[in-house]
Amino acid sequence: MILQGKRVPLPPVPVVHQRFEAHARATPDAVAVSCAGQQLTYAELDASANRFAHLLAARGHGPGSRIGICLDYSVDLVVAVLGTLKAGAAYVPFDPAYPAARLRLLLGQIPDLALVVAGPATAGLVETAAAEVLAPERWSQELDGLPATSPDVVVTGDDLCYAVFTSGSTGTPKLTGVRHEGWFNLLNWLELEHGLHRGSHNLVVSAFGFDLSQRSLMMPLFCGATQYLMASRNFDAALTYRMLSRHDIRTVHCATSTLYLLVDWETARGGEALAGLDYLLFGGEPLHVERIADWARAERNTCTLLHQYGVAECTDVASSYDLAGHRPGEHDITPVGRPVHNTEIHILDERSRGVGPGEYGEICLLGAGVGTGYLNGTGPESERFSTVVVDGVPRRMYRTGDRGRVTEAGELVVAGRMDAQVKVRGMRIDPADVERALGRLAGVRQAAVVAAETGSGETELIAFVVPVGEELAESEVRNRLLEALPRNMVPARFLNIRRIPLSPHGKADRGALVEEFRSRCFGGGATARTPGLDGKREDL
Repeated sequence: MILQGKRVPLPPVPVVHQRFEAHARATPDAVAVSCAGQQLTYAELDASANRFAHLLAARGHGPGSRIGICLDYSVDLVVAVLGTLKAGAAYVPFDPAYPAARLRLLLGQIPDLALVVAGPATAGLVETAAAEVLAPERWSQELDGLPATSPDVVVTGDDLCYAVFTSGSTGTPKLTGVRHEGWFNLLNWLELEHGLHRGSHNLVVSAFGFDLSQRSLMMPLFCGATQYLMASRNFDAALTYRMLSRHDIRTVHCATSTLYLLVDWETARGGEALAGLDYLLFGGEPLHVERIADWARAERNTCTLLHQYGVAECTDVASSYDLAGHRPGEHDITPVGRPVHNTEIHILDERSRGVGPGEYGEICLLGAGVGTGYLNGTGPESERFSTVVVDGVPRRMYRTGDRGRVTEAGELVVAGRMDAQVKVRGMRIDPADVERALGRLAGVRQAAVVAAETGSGETELIAFVVPVGEELAESEVRNRLLEALPRNMVPARFLNIRRIPLSPHGKADRGALVEEFRSRCFGGGATARTPGLDGKREDL
């Protein structure tokens, strides 16, 4: 089964920062970036980024170099990103919200790291880097005497523009590279398909290290709009909502769990800032559409909700679905739509043969968005990238490891990971199936299911349930779940929780849930309670 995205010609040199440069020439006085009261116009940002590019070049860091950036969201961060691209180098985002031990691990995974850009608040986090650490306070001393004109550097669509870390099944973080052509193709699709323009101002709400954040950062600069940044290292719903209310922000990109928090915040306070956006683009984890259904259907809601699917290895977004077309009860799993421009989605069986309509198989991606592969190893996961012959032409393909099918309407449905199943009492179970069933029960706002060892050493399913109001009785939840699922899929334990904890990337933090289970049930599995979890220890 093949889904074919619309074929759209790209310019001879599909390079993202050149589109930004065109806006700097056309509208030099327009505000390009705003953070904590500091603003730069397009002309000012272009000049600063050019000087930074010359600074890198003077240090010998040009085409082919890899530049680490570990900064809190700020004007300096945008200067560093654009300057790195202008120098022909590729940047690697390091999330300052990560603990120092995690950053040390990531730093050791980058071959030939040339330089790490850090600030006063982050330099200590990356001091173990083998490469030079460059702090912004040193920029001001060196940048003033450097040219404000673009460096004479040739950059092509095949060149690496950025690389992000993604979890590997081996336990070692994988550094996956994205090409300029793939990034340009994604942003060009967003602009053309959704009519984004100079008024499509954006607010970044996800952590810098997240693959989603890279397109969120660059999208407004690609279409001539203003990029708003929050001076906060971690997601802050209150600050986010204040920003949405005070500024003419039109678009937000976020993980699905972050969307739930924003919807809950607006619903509890009767606001309209979120509902009045032009676009909310979200994905990265299964959507429980009932969590946002009432808010989305409200008459005052004029926001277009785009449920998207993609992987970091293929420039983040491969398909998109407008929730306006969703009908309650029509789908057990909400679709993620049709491919973006210049993208093909193939559903293949275990022998790499196409499956029939409606049949499940592995989702494989081809087209402009396929990245360069993993930069830090040649292990088994690197075999997911391959070259296949399609219509007599060699094409790069990435096997996502995700399980999916195509509906009769030609929409992609993602049903979880091919390898996400866990073995419980000899039976293989996908926790996402249990979460969907729990989410449909009356009185359940949200649920997350993890596999963990109990005191007997057996692996069992543990369900964390966020109730709508009062706590739910265990017997009631269990009995209603048994009406929808076989007994072997019903969790062994049900735990009350105020909200599902999120990772720095805005996704459900399943590791924190496992530690919470150990802490509650064994009393010593965690040295401290996970932030955001309810203090109550009563089971349902």
